[in-house]
Amino acid sequence: METTKKMKMMSLDQLKDKHLGEVGTIERDKYEFDLKIEILGDMIKSVRKERHLTQEQLGELIGVQKSQISKLERNTKNVTIETILKVFKALKANVKFSIEMNEGEFKVA
Repeated sequence: METTKKMKMMSLDQLKDKHLGEVGTIERDKYEFDLKIEILGDMIKSVRKERHLTQEQLGELIGVQKSQISKLERNTKNVTIETILKVFKALKANVKFSIEMNEGEFKVA
């Protein structure tokens, strides 16, 4: 006789809560931060390609080597905000920052 197991369906948020911790825990906050940082590098690469620029050309626009642009697109963890702003300015992209604080939200545009 064959037994069937029912799979429990879970949303992505439920899976994250279960395996990474709930929102507000150190592990979950680190995961969310790392994910946003990774997405930032992907955004830079995507916008650069939309503008039909090579890594070398973008580097020339902001005064860095091609290798720095490559590194930036792969890993933005150790990059200053100033460098990120220079890159997006060179790409003619608008940047908006949102900083959440316990008392409310503070936006820098």
